Amino acid sequence: MLSRLALRSELFRVAPLCANAVRTTQTKPAVATTNESIIVPGFPKPNGQPQPNPYDGPERDLVNFPRMVRLEEPAKTRYLFVPEEWFEVFYKKTGVTGPYVLAAGVTTYLLSKEIWVVEHEFPYVLATIGLFYVGWKKFGTSLAAFLDKEIDEYEASCNAGRKSEIDGLKETIEHQKTEIWRTEAQKHVIQAKRENVALQLEAIYRERALQAYNQVKRRLDYQLDLANLTRTVQQRHMVNWIIENVLKSLTNEQEKQSFKKCMTDLQALAAKA
Repeated sequence: MLSRLALRSELFRVAPLCANAVRTTQTKPAVATTNESIIVPGFPKPNGQPQPNPYDGPERDLVNFPRMVRLEEPAKTRYLFVPEEWFEVFYKKTGVTGPYVLAAGVTTYLLSKEIWVVEHEFPYVLATIGLFYVGWKKFGTSLAAFLDKEIDEYEASCNAGRKSEIDGLKETIEHQKTEIWRTEAQKHVIQAKRENVALQLEAIYRERALQAYNQVKRRLDYQLDLANLTRTVQQRHMVNWIIENVLKSLTNEQEKQSFKKCMTDLQALAAKA
């Protein structure tokens, strides 16, 4: 707990410096090159580039005065409450023994000048320190866990709206992905419709080809029948014409001789039978 108090005192020391830096940057306002009223940090510009943070002016020194971020874990300490950073500051200038020499010198100065008076109640100070040490050893871990839990719950309550908004946006993105996946099926549907139309066109083409075939076959059959009929009529006419001419060429005498010969042949055949 003392380390957290020391951390808060360090933050209170850094806060005025950051405030001075902000006031320094506010003395010379930057000329806006874009419409700052519609800029949202983290969202892309119309040209696709990320938008600048409207709270970071061009003159702000983020290297020497970075934006403060809350620590997730407390800083390291020595002797229960002395921050590790204080020792590191002395290490760069005085070495390892610097902090201890400074503490011993300050204590000697306070005792020698009787600023810190050691009287008969001084053992109570040592007893109090001992009680704090025992309490820290026995209840420090559980108390720190309880306080961390409270901080986590408070942080979760603060981030609940943001988290719900992010979850909603993620659900919207997933829904849009599902819709995109569904729209991709339209390509297959359109392809299937095209294939169905192609099959219908093929069926109509074959039906019309069959109709053309039947019409051509009928006409060819008609021509064949017409040729056969013409040939038959010509043959019949030729036979009749030959018979008529033969009959005209025969005389009565020839007919009698032929008749007699036929009768003779019939009698010969009857005799054999």
